[in-house]
Amino acid sequence: MTTQHIETLIIGAGQAGLATGYQLKRLGREFLVLDGMARIGDNWRCHYDSLTLFTPARANSLDGMPFPGDPWRFPTKDEFAEYLELYAVTHGLPVRMQTRVERLSARAGGGFAATIGTDEITCDNVVVATGTFGRAAQVPAFAARIDPGIRQLHSSAYRRPGELPEGPVLVVGASHSGLDIAHEVAATRPVTLVGPDRGNIPLEWGSSGFRRAFPLIEFAFNHVLTRRTPMGRKKMRQVRHHGVPQLRVKRRHLGERGVEWITEHVTGVAGGRPCLADGRSFDVASVIWATGFRHTYDWIDLPLPIEDGWPVEYRGVVDDVPGFYFCGLAFQYCFASGEVDGVSRDAAHLAHRIAARAPAATPAVA
Repeated sequence: MTTQHIETLIIGAGQAGLATGYQLKRLGREFLVLDGMARIGDNWRCHYDSLTLFTPARANSLDGMPFPGDPWRFPTKDEFAEYLELYAVTHGLPVRMQTRVERLSARAGGGFAATIGTDEITCDNVVVATGTFGRAAQVPAFAARIDPGIRQLHSSAYRRPGELPEGPVLVVGASHSGLDIAHEVAATRPVTLVGPDRGNIPLEWGSSGFRRAFPLIEFAFNHVLTRRTPMGRKKMRQVRHHGVPQLRVKRRHLGERGVEWITEHVTGVAGGRPCLADGRSFDVASVIWATGFRHTYDWIDLPLPIEDGWPVEYRGVVDDVPGFYFCGLAFQYCFASGEVDGVSRDAAHLAHRIAARAPAATPAVA
């Protein structure tokens, strides 16, 4: 076994992990970013082909490097992946890919130990930046009872309509990915969407009205809908547990493509087919579970407090485990925390908290 010690270990090389590294580097702190994927940005490349970001390029910059091109265009997932890769190179961030942390535990004498195969990295601080809503796909247990002749896949495994068998499609879940996928698939197949309507932001995404209103939306997402306000705390519960309002794809867009939207829940299986609580079943060729993700922390061997599947933290700081932090969580501080333009502020807050725990260092030139 080989052992390396680093002041701060960041687990996850997405936008949150890289933003945290950048902020620590500005403060002259030592850190290392680890990620299990092959390339920086692969956490974006793996999504469905047609995915574009829900915010325009002007809101997709991390501190220290503006997103290139027209500020009002909506970048593709691959363009954003390339941006993250360039961001790490431009700022010389120490990132080690294809390195998955198998276990994180307390270190004798203080700090933490990360097990990576037969090796170990010890650290004084650790930042977990493994996803806004987690990375483990959520699919109900009763899905196992659906007729094996019906193709089932989670939205994280969906790539394009052509990979689906011919015939009707049931999309379960009406948040961003469910709406996007239902709209796309409906161009070539009959689609039924099942999931509660969480309301919508009444603007046509990308329109002139959207451009005029966007600064106000950004202000609300960053400064009004926060964990410090009653309105923000209410929205936090909704976002974390029930989904978000319609943004780009709205009910009328689905209607134009003939999508039937049933605002209920798929609750079980009848005759091998998915069904609603009233017994109505769906004779379909495919089911796409756009039912979100969940956080999994079974690899963390620490007394990490968890409530309703979420770590107990405030602004990413876990008071019960000194030196333990999160970055990139949905509503870590505000609605914008789950978006690119909110990540840098959260990362800067954590970097200053980390620096306050350690002896002074010489800040790096930004």
